[in-house]
Amino acid sequence: MTKLKKWYCRLSIAFAVFVLVFSTVSLSKAGRVYATDNSYGATEKAPNASDQKTGDGEIFSLTLNGDTGSLTSTVRILIVLTVISLAPSILIMMTSFIRIIIVLHFVRAAIGTQTSPPNQVLIGLALFLTIFIMWPTFTKINTDAIQPFDKGEITQEVALEKAEGPIREFMYGQTQTKDLNLFCDIAKVKYDDYDDVPFYVLVPSFILSELRTAFIIGFVIYIPFIVIDMVVASVLMSMGMMMLPPTTISLPFKILLFVLADGWDLVIGNVVRTFY
Repeated sequence: MTKLKKWYCRLSIAFAVFVLVFSTVSLSKAGRVYATDNSYGATEKAPNASDQKTGDGEIFSLTLNGDTGSLTSTVRILIVLTVISLAPSILIMMTSFIRIIIVLHFVRAAIGTQTSPPNQVLIGLALFLTIFIMWPTFTKINTDAIQPFDKGEITQEVALEKAEGPIREFMYGQTQTKDLNLFCDIAKVKYDDYDDVPFYVLVPSFILSELRTAFIIGFVIYIPFIVIDMVVASVLMSMGMMMLPPTTISLPFKILLFVLADGWDLVIGNVVRTFY
C-alpha cells in the first residue's frame, strides 16, 4: 500500500509539471492582443490590420461605442455588480436600518428571551421596515436619476448628483446639529447651509445621530421590564427563595406584559413615526 502511494505521488507531480510546461509553451506561441474601436465601421479595417495576427495566435478585440460615449452592456453589468456588492453598506449606513435593528435588539434583550425572535426574523423585519420608510426616497431616486440615465438623457455624473439629493434630504432630517458640527470641526469644514456639507461629513454625522436616538429609545423600553425584575427579586428575597434565579420567574410576567400591552405594535409604530 505504501509503494502504491509513492507511485501515485510521483505520477501526480509528473502530471503537474507536464501541464505547467505545456501551458508555458502555449502562452509563448499566443499572438498579440489588440483593442479596436468600432468607429472604423463594420467592414472597414483598423490601421495596421495586417499586423494584428502573428503566428497561430488569436485576436482579442475590445469594442467601444465610438464617439457616442454611451456605456456598453459589459460596463453596465460591471457597474450593477459593483452597486450590488456595496448595497449592504449603503443600506445600513445611509437609511433607517441602524435605528430599527438596534431598537429591535433592545426589545429582545429587555424581555429576556435570548434567541426569540431569532436574528433572521429581526433582520428581515428591519429590512422591510426600512423599505417602507425609505420608499419615497427610493422612488425619487429612480425617477430623477436612474430612469433618465438609463434612457441616455443625462450623464453618469449628473445621475450620481441627482441620486445624492434625496439621500441627503433624508439624512438632514435625522441628523442632529451637534453631531454635524462635531465632524465639521474635525474635518475643518465650515458651512452656511446644509447643502455645503460634504457627503463624507454628513454620513458619519447621520450614523452617530442614529446610534444616539436608538439608545435613547432602548433605555425607555428597558424601564418597565426592569421594574418587573425588581419586584420579582424583592418578592423572592422576602420569601427566602434566594437560590431561585429571579429571571426564571420574571420572564413569563414580562412576556405577558408585552403581549397585553400590544408591545410589537407600540414599539414598531413609534419607531417608524420617529422618521416622519
